[in-house]
Amino acid sequence: MRSPEETVREAQRLLDAGMPFHAHEVFEDAWKSGPDAERELWRGLAQMAVGLTHAARGNAAGGARLLRRGAAAVEAFGRPAPYGIGVGPLAGWARELAGRVEAAGRPGGGGVVDAAAEAPRLRPGPREDGH
Repeated sequence: MRSPEETVREAQRLLDAGMPFHAHEVFEDAWKSGPDAERELWRGLAQMAVGLTHAARGNAAGGARLLRRGAAAVEAFGRPAPYGIGVGPLAGWARELAGRVEAAGRPGGGGVVDAAAEAPRLRPGPREDGH
């Protein structure tokens, strides 16, 4: 089992690498094995990551739905979120991407999204790898 700090670092690394489904699995581990008080946070993050997965695979409706569901879950968790996680910016990212994904899913809308290019920042500020 990873510590919460390790969970955030590993999930961010996977998101940045364009591997949101793997990030979803990291969040799901934290959701299922972590303290009850933090389950909504980790569940919401997992939903956002799998929403990005669906969007990158061309499932606009499923991607948008999961992105919005994840945004609602992390916002319901409240602020301040632990471990430096930016709840407000993440929810905003998810809702904005959900709108673009829906538009891309319409006829003539442009198709799938690039998971690495769309990767959210879990913590506000510069990337931990210095980029």
